[in-house]
Amino acid sequence: MSRQQLKNSGKMLKKQCMGKNDVTEEEIGDIEKGKFIEQKNVMCYIACIYQMTQIIKNNKISYEASIKQIDLMYPPELKESAKASAGRCKDVSKKYKDICEASYWTAKCMYEDNPKDFIFA
Repeated sequence: MSRQQLKNSGKMLKKQCMGKNDVTEEEIGDIEKGKFIEQKNVMCYIACIYQMTQIIKNNKISYEASIKQIDLMYPPELKESAKASAGRCKDVSKKYKDICEASYWTAKCMYEDNPKDFIFA
């Protein structure tokens, strides 16, 4: 998939997760650009996206599932950098018992590690 195709496929997930977590486009629309609002509903929106893309297994973020999704979904030119970011951020979630917080801080880590190649619904 191209970056745009990946973004387009994320639109349906975005719509579902926005409704489930009572967030606005203003709150979550610029996550991909590094705008992370530290609010519970935004954190749970990110967790929802991760659940829908099967990155969360047994209420924990799965590094292996992340790598699998990157292989399946990401454009070829972004796969290696995305996997490297996932590797560097894989332990972030272990610091949090709450899956919403774990998801939020993992996504933020991935953005900060490589803003140019970060993709989020």
